[in-house]
Amino acid sequence: MAMFGGGFDDPDLEEAQSLMYEAWDETNPARRIILAHEALDISADCADAYVLLAEEEADTVGKALEYYRQGVEAGERALGKKYFSENEGYFWGLLETRPYMRARQGLANTLWELGRYDEAIGHFRELLRLNPGDNQGIRYSLLNLLVGLEHNEEAQELLEEFEEDGMAEWLYTRALITFRGEGPNQAAEEALQEALEQNPHVPPYLTGRKRIPNQLPAYMGWGDESEAKIYASSYLAHWRRTPGAVDWLSEHLKPSPGSKSKKARRKKGRPSKK
Repeated sequence: MAMFGGGFDDPDLEEAQSLMYEAWDETNPARRIILAHEALDISADCADAYVLLAEEEADTVGKALEYYRQGVEAGERALGKKYFSENEGYFWGLLETRPYMRARQGLANTLWELGRYDEAIGHFRELLRLNPGDNQGIRYSLLNLLVGLEHNEEAQELLEEFEEDGMAEWLYTRALITFRGEGPNQAAEEALQEALEQNPHVPPYLTGRKRIPNQLPAYMGWGDESEAKIYASSYLAHWRRTPGAVDWLSEHLKPSPGSKSKKARRKKGRPSKK
C-alpha cells in the first residue's frame, strides 16, 4: 500500500485526505469543520476527519469519544487487517498510518478522561506495540496513568523499556516509583540525584515552595523552569499521595539564595542582656 501523497489504492480516500491537509492548515474554525464533513462525504474511511471533528465540533466528551471511535474504525478499514500484521513495529514511520494513530491516541485519552482506565491502558499499549519508537509520546500518558493507579510494577517496567529517556518526567518518576517500592534507599537516592542533575527546578514546585501557575507554558525546554512547571502540574498529586515522598524530596532542597534559617534570624534579632 502506498503512502498518502504517493497514491492510495482508494482514490476517494486519497482525495479526502488531501482535503484534510487543507483543513489542518485552515485558520477559520468553522471552515475547518466544513472541510472535515466534506472529506467524509468523499470517503467514510478518512480517519483524520473524525479526529478534527472530535477536537473541534464535539461539544461533550461522549461525542468526542464517538468521533474518535469512528476514526479508529475508519483507519482500520483503510489499512486492512493484513497491513497491521505486515507493518507492526513500523507504524507512524509509514505516513498512511498516522490518521489511524492520531484517532487511537485521541480515543485512549478520552477514555482516560471518562475514567475508563483499563480501556485507555489497552489502547496506549497497542499504540506502543505498533510503534515502539513512540513518536507520539504515548509512553508519557501511559506512565502518568499507571502511576496514578499505583500500578507500580507496570510503571517500573515501562520506565525500564524507555530507560534512555532523559526528560524530567521520566527521571523524577523513576525516583518516585523506586521510593514507593524500596523507600529512601541507595537506589532511590541515586535515581533522585540523576533527576536533580537533569532539572533542579522541579522540587520547589512539588514541595510547595513555588506555586504551579494556572496557565502552563506553551513550550517546554529540556532541564528548564518550563519543564518543571509542566511536570509538577501532572505529577504533584502522585507525589503527595505517596507517604513520605514529599518530605524525602524536601530534604534535598537547597536554601533559596539570600535566605536564612529561622534560628539565625532569631539570633540576630535577640536583644543584648548588657
